Amino acid sequence: MDTSYTDRHWQSADGLTLHFREYGAANARPPVICLHGLTRNARDFEDLAPHIASQGWRVLVPSMRGRGDSDYAEDPASYQVGTYTGDLMALLEAEGIAQFVSIGTSMGGLITLALAAIEPDRVAAALLNDVGPVLETAGLDAIKSYIGQGRSFPTWMHAARALEETHGAAFPGYETEQWIAMAKRSLTLCNNGRIAFDYDMKIAEPIIAADEAAVPPDLWPAFDRLAQNPLALLRGELSQLLSPTAFAEMQQRAPGAIAATVPGVGHAPTLDEPAAREAIDQLLARVA
Repeated sequence: MDTSYTDRHWQSADGLTLHFREYGAANARPPVICLHGLTRNARDFEDLAPHIASQGWRVLVPSMRGRGDSDYAEDPASYQVGTYTGDLMALLEAEGIAQFVSIGTSMGGLITLALAAIEPDRVAAALLNDVGPVLETAGLDAIKSYIGQGRSFPTWMHAARALEETHGAAFPGYETEQWIAMAKRSLTLCNNGRIAFDYDMKIAEPIIAADEAAVPPDLWPAFDRLAQNPLALLRGELSQLLSPTAFAEMQQRAPGAIAATVPGVGHAPTLDEPAAREAIDQLLARVA
């Protein structure tokens, strides 16, 4: 499989230079845009993107502001879904993209829902990976427990073990090599020789400061809009963020959607699992 890509950039409305990987070539199909989770970056899709591109799709994989090779924001308050959605819209405008297929993991799924709420015709099809209109407090608290801690490690093995300590319950079947692979996707080798998480620690500030008593936005209308087009829904079997009850309601409200539970993993499936790949391929077949 050809895993090559081109590093490209676009500009945010507030002047940041943001990075994306481009796989495949432009054609008559809408491109696929893969949107990562909260603390992740474009490397999360380094196996999935070539798989999709090999089927004749153009694939764009951005690192959102404060992650990977994208600029960090001066104002930490901009680290929130509304701004990320604006950044995505700037990418669509820069690339002349009228419609796209969204594959959104966790935060990436929330960005997809936010875009569907304001420009629903942009999303030709979507996959929501372990995320939905209702998120569980236990899962949100788990994220708050580790985000923004700024730890660094002397070796990749140390980094892998730290990830296992934090996420072992979500990936109980992982072997050492899988933890190392996860580490190399989510951490980076710094100039001082240490290995650190590849995101701005300040992305945690709006999340920690959020008023827990505030009423969350109603995302069901945006979900219902997504359900009018090809839609795939994934849930990690062990997920603490997306409950079986919420997942069942999503399927009830979108009876035509492809739905799959990824066995043996929690939040969030990597999309390299067989069940996830099957759902993605089925979704793309409906668009093609």
